[in-house]
Amino acid sequence: MAKHEGARKRRYGRYSVETSNEDKVLFAESGITKGQLIDYHERIAERMLPHLRERPLVLQRFPDGVDAGGFYQKQASDYFPDWIPRVRVGVGDGSDSQELVVCDMKATLGYLANQACVTLHPWLSRRDALDCPDTLIIDLDPATDDFEAVRQAALWTRTLLDELELPGYVKLTGSKGVHVAVPLDRSADFDTVRAFARDAMDLLAGRHPDALTTEHRKAKRAGRLYLDVARNAYAQTAVAPWSVRPRPGAPVAAPIPWSALESKGLGPRDFTIANVFERIADRDDPWDGMRRHARSLGPARERLTRLSADEAERSA
Repeated sequence: MAKHEGARKRRYGRYSVETSNEDKVLFAESGITKGQLIDYHERIAERMLPHLRERPLVLQRFPDGVDAGGFYQKQASDYFPDWIPRVRVGVGDGSDSQELVVCDMKATLGYLANQACVTLHPWLSRRDALDCPDTLIIDLDPATDDFEAVRQAALWTRTLLDELELPGYVKLTGSKGVHVAVPLDRSADFDTVRAFARDAMDLLAGRHPDALTTEHRKAKRAGRLYLDVARNAYAQTAVAPWSVRPRPGAPVAAPIPWSALESKGLGPRDFTIANVFERIADRDDPWDGMRRHARSLGPARERLTRLSADEAERSA
């Protein structure tokens, strides 16, 4: 990537962003600078923005570089420009509230990257119906860095979703695991969605008890992969598709086709700022159009109830 001077003005249609310290290194091991982070967000915007629009965002910022540690920011700063939209959300018991950033356009991506926001964490619901998610997330969280366990768990998850007649989309997290996402029609609230996800993963863990668990306590997982559904709750987030992770090499949380998991060799951090555009060149976005396949959980709940009863009867 091209080297940058310390500061410049970047134009985004009717908006402009005054950047600063673009040559500041944010990823020491690979030498990736803030300017390169901004460049990345400009180039990936077309794929990334559909998964951010209308959603409250939690920002993960590293003004002194990822090795120095960073912080999570929820409340939008007073100095953010007026053209960046906000949404007010309830916090705690609902008696208090915060204004969170909403990222609807490339200019906002550029501005946030200039604030050393490395990772974007959107809510699973949109601003017009904050209590009703449009995505169910299953976080496949391995006990170790063994990605083979994650790969197999993802394929088992897809099998169950097929039985429930639910569409599933898979994303490398850029960390250790995988997220499986199910688009929803927003007819159910978070409590309903989380209960469904928990029951579905209990069934899956029951099918593969030596490999999978829904046990929240790490001490009781016994080395098994954790099927985490806790993100399916009000104000919880999941790393945005195509967002950068604060790890060596600047890995990217990359949506992938299911076929990529059908053979060994893929790793959770294989997509990085340095190689992502080469890897996705001339390839369709595997998450493109996923909202057209949004489902209600009502029929799937009936199928899950029947499956659970049948399997309980067989094991009795």
